[in-house]
Amino acid sequence: MRKKISVIGAGHVGATTAFRVAEKELGDVVMLDIVAGLPQGLGLDLHESSPVGGFDSRIAGTNNFEETKNSDVIIITAGLARKPGMTREDLLFKNAEIIRSSVEQVKRFSPDSILIIVTNPLDIMAQLAHKVSGFPKNRVVGMAGVLDSARFRTFIAEELEVSVKDVQAMVLGGHGDAMVPLPRYTTVAGIPITELLCKEKIDALCRRTRDGGAEIVGLLKTGSAYYAPAASAAEMAEAMLLDQQRLLPCSAYLEGEYGLKDVFIGVPVKLGSAGAEGIIELKLTDIENEALKKSAQVVKENFSLLKEKGLC
Repeated sequence: MRKKISVIGAGHVGATTAFRVAEKELGDVVMLDIVAGLPQGLGLDLHESSPVGGFDSRIAGTNNFEETKNSDVIIITAGLARKPGMTREDLLFKNAEIIRSSVEQVKRFSPDSILIIVTNPLDIMAQLAHKVSGFPKNRVVGMAGVLDSARFRTFIAEELEVSVKDVQAMVLGGHGDAMVPLPRYTTVAGIPITELLCKEKIDALCRRTRDGGAEIVGLLKTGSAYYAPAASAAEMAEAMLLDQQRLLPCSAYLEGEYGLKDVFIGVPVKLGSAGAEGIIELKLTDIENEALKKSAQVVKENFSLLKEKGLC
């Protein structure tokens, strides 16, 4: 029997994620949205592309959560997108309401699923999903570091004029201004970038990585990134559904790792059929460790705001 993947939200990120997942033939895809006709139309369009694309995964759209029943993996992309001048924290309360209601339905219809959270503010929404669902920590993972690392890899490859295939990068921390790129653990064909680029250039690439989402928002004017986020979510789903045991930076629930507790934050995670099957603890410098703790504090402070609003 084929695996079942449900994508909650049929906006640009959701529709592109559904296409990526189907194209990889990871299973059959259900795309859900509250807008009548939208997921059905997009689902049919994507399904009709399958003969040309050469994939047999079925794609269907729905407005009814019951049709997502018994999903193996659920990718939640639903929520408001950032607008120019809007921080991820500005999205907090509205998207928290969306995540809460979505996860309540997920818990009802797919209690054994693995959740991949894409909605921003990412780490806070992942923590909210974990609390609302009551799922074990391994079955709730946030898509953050895969995207941030992809951006870092792209900028490094451009700067050095090398293939992105030879660049491996590591970005920890929250998905936003407080992310923590780690040049010491970033390499090109095994060579640390600290041996290939000067500190000033590396610092500039780190800044661009932190501002990667905002840069795209500023250019689009009326939208935000969706190709790279969708590709990142699909890569995570692939690692889980195919039990690849991939080591990818993701937002995961920490219970003492890196000296942090009761918080979702970006760290290296081993992804397999059980979801987040393990967390790798890197040896950080004092400066890196302090930056990671500050990033985690931002998540905790915003999650406390949700508690005050009664949203969790």
